[in-house]
Amino acid sequence: MAKILVIDDEPDILTLIKNILHKDNHLVTTVTNPEKISASEFSNFDLILLDVMMPGMDGFSVCKKIRDIVDCPIIFLTAKAMEIDIMYGLGLGADDYITKPFGMGELRARVNAYLRRENRERRSSIFISGVKFNLLGKEILVDNKKVPLTKSEYNICEFLARNNGQVFSKDKIYETVYGYDGESDSSAITEHVKNIRAKLAVFKLLPIETVWGIGYKWK
Repeated sequence: MAKILVIDDEPDILTLIKNILHKDNHLVTTVTNPEKISASEFSNFDLILLDVMMPGMDGFSVCKKIRDIVDCPIIFLTAKAMEIDIMYGLGLGADDYITKPFGMGELRARVNAYLRRENRERRSSIFISGVKFNLLGKEILVDNKKVPLTKSEYNICEFLARNNGQVFSKDKIYETVYGYDGESDSSAITEHVKNIRAKLAVFKLLPIETVWGIGYKWK
């Protein structure tokens, strides 16, 4: 089961796609106007199906707007089959095209293939809030540049990012990162977070938010 966003200005197409993908127990959100979705909401989905030809903001514009903030597969739905359009869309960061009209079997197979591939890739990496976590190498990258974090700083970032949106106290973060046998105390977390913020601020990123009186969360 995956969370899938479908954007198309034709309600009948949205209903059709939703019914098809429900057969695989996916949670499908349908939208006719992409301008009504905030930038942060796009990152809540595992895959995005995006119509190209829409009034107002077209699919190419949407893809260009969100590609830097989402790491999930983006598949265009389009009646256009010309090579120049396909190349342009892929150049903006789309992963694939499905040409209208499409068959039920083709849509299900294409969507599930991308979800399987995405699940395999996410075992070794996570991309969230503009930060890529190399889980095997225990490092993070921004724009393919390694951020020079200490082991403790990396572990704090990974813990918060894996639990994106949840608030954790300094004590809980310390316990998770150092275990019960840590030789310092939770006040060290404050200093680590300060250093992490300074290093990510170089890339104009501030993903760790202070929730006053409670602790920290990755946003």
